[in-house]
Amino acid sequence: MSFGDPHNPYGQQPQAPQGQPGYGYPQQAPQGVPPQGGYAYPQQAPQAYPGGYPGGPGGYPGAQMEMPGGAKAARVILFIVGALQALGGLFFIIGGAVFAAALSDSSSSSTEDVGAVAGTAGVVVGVLFIGFALWPILTAAKLGKGRGGVRVSGIVYGSLQTLFAVLGVLLNLVALGASEHTTGSGGLTVISVLPSVISLALGLTIIIGLAKAGDYFRRPQY
Repeated sequence: MSFGDPHNPYGQQPQAPQGQPGYGYPQQAPQGVPPQGGYAYPQQAPQAYPGGYPGGPGGYPGAQMEMPGGAKAARVILFIVGALQALGGLFFIIGGAVFAAALSDSSSSSTEDVGAVAGTAGVVVGVLFIGFALWPILTAAKLGKGRGGVRVSGIVYGSLQTLFAVLGVLLNLVALGASEHTTGSGGLTVISVLPSVISLALGLTIIIGLAKAGDYFRRPQY
């Protein structure tokens, strides 16, 4: 049987032999072989990322890891302590200026000199307090987006605060022991030790809170 000219578009085209699919059609897989998608090219399943896609928990890119509760508490304490130190610095500056102005009207030159020295000392101490207050404030401000260096800065500050608080408690205990022989001074010493105890508790809270938040500060950032 003649099929005519294969290049003639009006002629009868030869049909493909049975069992072989024509060009452009996906091939049928033999029995026992799973079918392949596309033009006989195997389809690979998308690889799964353990723990979700990079960028955050739950598999959502860019998801932010929540700050642990201990780190949040340390951050709040750093803000509060820094603000109190700044206020203390302002108190020393204003107090020194007022003290110097009050003694400047004295008729004695020695009294005026004492007032000038006291005023200068108050300004210097106040500036140091304010400068030192920037450490906890800036550390707390950078804890949300900071890396391990900010965490170390907070731990060092908490350690220094704890050290000075322990020294304050010891000095107050020594003063309390010495005041046992003085009538009426024991209660005043007990009250004076409370700020050191509170400072000690806050310093330990900063250290413990930041020390346990290592995974948060080692998180990947994109």
